[in-house]
Amino acid sequence: MWNEFKQFISRGNVLDLAVAVVMGTAFSAIVNSLVNDVIMPIVGVILGGLDFTGLAIQVNEASILYGNFIQAIINFLIIAASMFFVVKGANSLMKKKEEAPAPPPAPSAEEKLLAEIRDLLKQR
Repeated sequence: MWNEFKQFISRGNVLDLAVAVVMGTAFSAIVNSLVNDVIMPIVGVILGGLDFTGLAIQVNEASILYGNFIQAIINFLIIAASMFFVVKGANSLMKKKEEAPAPPPAPSAEEKLLAEIRDLLKQR
């Protein structure tokens, strides 16, 4: 059982997934900063100084922080758009590599013979 577990962990897919999670976490921090520190202040100015994080409804002793929810939606949309453009760019790069012209096929014996005949006729 231990050997199977070591094999599972050492597979490339698990390591790729671990790297993706770490990169995703770092990317999420960047996008959160972009939204919180750049985009939302601009949106707040456009809306007359409105700060979404402070929007809440008080119901008895509970606070419904719908401003944070709006902020989370904006974060999600920016992350989704960013990932869309990254994947689209990667796909276009892969497509260009695939569309590279294939080398011409090697000439057949008949084609070689015909080329020799042509060359001989040109010499006369």
